[in-house]
Amino acid sequence: MSSQSPAARVVAVNVGPARDEEWAGKLRRTAIDKRPVSGAVRVDVGGVEGDEIADQANHGGLEQAVYAYAREDLDHWAGELGGPIDDGMFGENLTTVGIDVNAALVGEQWQVGEPGTGPLLEVASVRIPCRVFANWLGLRGLDDTAFVKRFAHAGRPGPYLRVLEPGVVRAGDPLRVVHRPDHGLTVLRLFRALTTERDLLPELLDVPQVGSRPRAVAEAYVAPRATVEV
Repeated sequence: MSSQSPAARVVAVNVGPARDEEWAGKLRRTAIDKRPVSGAVRVDVGGVEGDEIADQANHGGLEQAVYAYAREDLDHWAGELGGPIDDGMFGENLTTVGIDVNAALVGEQWQVGEPGTGPLLEVASVRIPCRVFANWLGLRGLDDTAFVKRFAHAGRPGPYLRVLEPGVVRAGDPLRVVHRPDHGLTVLRLFRALTTERDLLPELLDVPQVGSRPRAVAEAYVAPRATVEV
């Protein structure tokens, strides 16, 4: 079960422009530097107003419209990496507090703010670490040694969400879980399947809300085995 406090809320809404950077992998372009904004921000099916996607092959799209990360997990990494981590520094659009975002179920629905005005979001996928992420932290003076491996083993990836109902969101808005599916595929379990425990991949095919990218990975994993069994 996910853990949600009655006081669960959004503590920051973060956006950032795409810009050219030599340290940003083969693409040499990134939008990982996201900063908190004040006031109400529109969230549509394509993402958060004012936010940009640099690497569109691996980020963005309807199933990765919004990335959420918990303030509690940022605080964990501040201790691990040896310095303060501001809201948005992990590239998240929504910094949350009071909810274990990694225990959320794929297909779980979050109402942010009030129904009819705030967006209704659904957990669809999970963030996979990359070298650009590590380089960014190193530039901020943090210990990026073997960060991709450390991130994979820490079990704090944070979910990508699709937007079921557009709306506006602002820092301080309440966050309520309004629907939990009847299965056991959490954000963390999905992450493990895609990284360190590939034998879990077949489980993804039983959950219709799983995003198309992780589903394709699971289908590719299962296909050779199905051929052998036949």
